[in-house]
Parts: sequence; structure tokens; C-alpha cells
Amino acid sequence: MEMEINKETKLSDLIAQYPWLKEEMAKVNEKFKMLNSPFGKIMMGKATIAEMSKKSGMEAEAIIGKIKELISKHQ
Repeated sequence: MEMEINKETKLSDLIAQYPWLKEEMAKVNEKFKMLNSPFGKIMMGKATIAEMSKKSGMEAEAIIGKIKELISKHQ
């Protein structure tokens, strides 16, 4: 079943459902490469898509679209 993804979706919930997404997030935005660092692991616990949007300078809707695209390609 596909997860509901919106601005309030927590990154940790996405990674829990789609573990491979952590590696793939760097394709969405280079700034998300840090998810694979120790600091990224800390951030992942709390970060929502809205917060990722602020940190990356990318629109939340664009991030959501890219994540959905990655999920559909992966299925």
C-alpha cells in the first residue's frame, strides 16, 4: 500500500517504509546526501518534508513529486 506523502510526512516514516529511499534522496537534491552521515541520522528522526524544503531551498511539492517518482520507479 502506498503511503500518504505530504508536507507533514516525517522523513523517518518514509525511510521506514522505503529503506532504499535514503540512498536515492541524493538524486532529489544534492543536499540530501547528508542523510547518509551521522548528523543526517539525527536529522532524519525529526525532519518533515516541509523542513527539508526549507533546508534544501526546494519547494515541498517538488520534493514530494520526486519522492513519489522514485517510489513508482522502484515498484
